[in-house]
Amino acid sequence: MKNIKTGILGFYRGIMGCLFTLVTGLLILNPDGTRAQAPQRPQAPQIAQNQEDEAKLIRQVFDSALVSGRSYPMLRDLCKKAGHRLSGSAGAAKAVELMFAYLSELGLDSVWLQPVQVPRWVRGEAEKGSVRVDGLASDYRLRLLALGGSVGTGSQGVHGEVLEFGNLEELEKADSLQVRGRVVFLNKPFDQRPVNSMAAYGGCIDIRFDGARLAASKGAIGVMIRSLTHRLDSFPHTGSMQYGDAKVRIPAVAISTEDAEWLSQTLLSQKRQGKRPRVSLYTNCYELPDTLSYNVIGDWHGSRRPREWMVVGGHLDSWDVGEGAHDDGAGCAHAVEAIRLLKAVGYQPASSLRVVLFMNEENGARGAKVYADWSASVGEKQKVGLESDRGGFAPREFSSESSLERIKALQPWLRFLDPYGVYAIRKGGSGVDVGFLRPQGTELFGLIPESQRYFDYHHAATDVFESVNRRELELGSASMAALLYLLDQESR
Repeated sequence: MKNIKTGILGFYRGIMGCLFTLVTGLLILNPDGTRAQAPQRPQAPQIAQNQEDEAKLIRQVFDSALVSGRSYPMLRDLCKKAGHRLSGSAGAAKAVELMFAYLSELGLDSVWLQPVQVPRWVRGEAEKGSVRVDGLASDYRLRLLALGGSVGTGSQGVHGEVLEFGNLEELEKADSLQVRGRVVFLNKPFDQRPVNSMAAYGGCIDIRFDGARLAASKGAIGVMIRSLTHRLDSFPHTGSMQYGDAKVRIPAVAISTEDAEWLSQTLLSQKRQGKRPRVSLYTNCYELPDTLSYNVIGDWHGSRRPREWMVVGGHLDSWDVGEGAHDDGAGCAHAVEAIRLLKAVGYQPASSLRVVLFMNEENGARGAKVYADWSASVGEKQKVGLESDRGGFAPREFSSESSLERIKALQPWLRFLDPYGVYAIRKGGSGVDVGFLRPQGTELFGLIPESQRYFDYHHAATDVFESVNRRELELGSASMAALLYLLDQESR
């Protein structure tokens, strides 16, 4: 705790230091005394004069990561010592302490904690659910999890006939008289066709996020959704939902994909017989008042542009099942290790580098909001934002929110990245947390690992340290370090 108190003091000292801005520059005049035009930005990135030196340093970064990388033991500590890390929980507090210690060991110029008021949703006792079907000797036991932010059922539970819809559009068109007093079942499977699994996730997230609000508006007493995953298994997946300004709030749960398949088939069979199965749900979740937590931040000052920052980060919180290994312990390990690798090969950045481990991405993104507001208020230039929040699988691409012209100009960098399996820099989203820097004109990037297995673990009890491959994780850290290096070299 002594180190944490020191970090807080460092944070306030940092604010005072930000009141003083170093301004350097030269006024270049033409022979007639008029101001000369500034040189135009080159179409292609300015990388090293000697590309062999560039390739050599990046080779050193990857060698160091694969031979003696520390991402994996760091992730083990985060998963096993802190465990799951929902905002406001004891696990989240332990994670702050652990990562503050890791950053303090790197020899950075400062390591500090940025206070954040976070929501505190509590799952409570384990959920229970069952389906009563005529002809079955006993009720069918559902595998389920309450969705994050849901209200509880109360001790009496919720009991009612089940009504299935394939998507929100079907529910929207339904007659309220048909829905009233029933439990809505939203059964929208992942589209298996997109190679990028994030596209399938994006096509289904609406049932989780907005299903309860819409169902309640139709008079439903509860909502069940099919878990958001490609996989057919017995593990339910949680995640955030919202009620908006709804006056009536109903309990919301996710059931496993195996149970979703069974329930859908059972409903069809029973309908042919003129019967309706009934479901019973018991959840015990509730909300407590907001509580204090922290972003964990480490600063490494640049030699030429100390007030120009390149931010690399992930989110420190996770859902309260599993250990948050892929989401987003891996991203935190990537960010911290990327900086350590650059220091290990003796690199001195021209721009300042900053690690930000954001708190509360999963159910509020308040850490990102606090950081973005603060950085704008102190007048720092947030040059680059790079985030890892798609798991610890083998790195394959970087996404960029820059213009297509800019992305085209970055393509020569692939000659340095392709040998290590990173074959593309393409248009796409960066990340929830660094996305809050968008209004400041920050150039935003995201690490894109191989995506096929990500939703096997996403927001489920299976997201544990043992699901992460060491070499794949270390390659992700090295890829992040390499991109930071190339971006820094561009304007030296």
